[in-house]
Amino acid sequence: MGSESDRTNARTLAREAALQMLYAFEAGPNSVEQVIAAFWRETPADPEAKEYADELVRGVAGELSEIDEAVRSASQNWRLERMARVDRNVLRLATFELKSAQIPRSVAIDEAVSLAKKFGTEESGKFVNGVLTKVADDLGRVDLDR
Repeated sequence: MGSESDRTNARTLAREAALQMLYAFEAGPNSVEQVIAAFWRETPADPEAKEYADELVRGVAGELSEIDEAVRSASQNWRLERMARVDRNVLRLATFELKSAQIPRSVAIDEAVSLAKKFGTEESGKFVNGVLTKVADDLGRVDLDR
């Protein structure tokens, strides 16, 4: 059994993989299952990271209209279609995690901001943080770890 830091690292890697798969899913004509299969053919991963990434991608795809509505409601003055594709998919991923209530609010938001900073623009981190704080508030998610 791995340590807690191994698990945290696997989750971080899973989120990165999931973001890449969601980006590809949105960009092309392939089904979620085709995108997942193609991604893992090209990218090795540890089983825990792979399992969580697949869960995230399938979850976001399965609840896409509900997730997009939550993001749309929280992002004042920004149409979903106008957002950068990376930002939009980071927001979708984190909104799914916030909705599932399995991940603490602060972890979901912090991980999303890190993804946005790594893969997005200079402004992505602040933008994602602001929108996700509102999404979390709208979902009634509060931090119990403060």
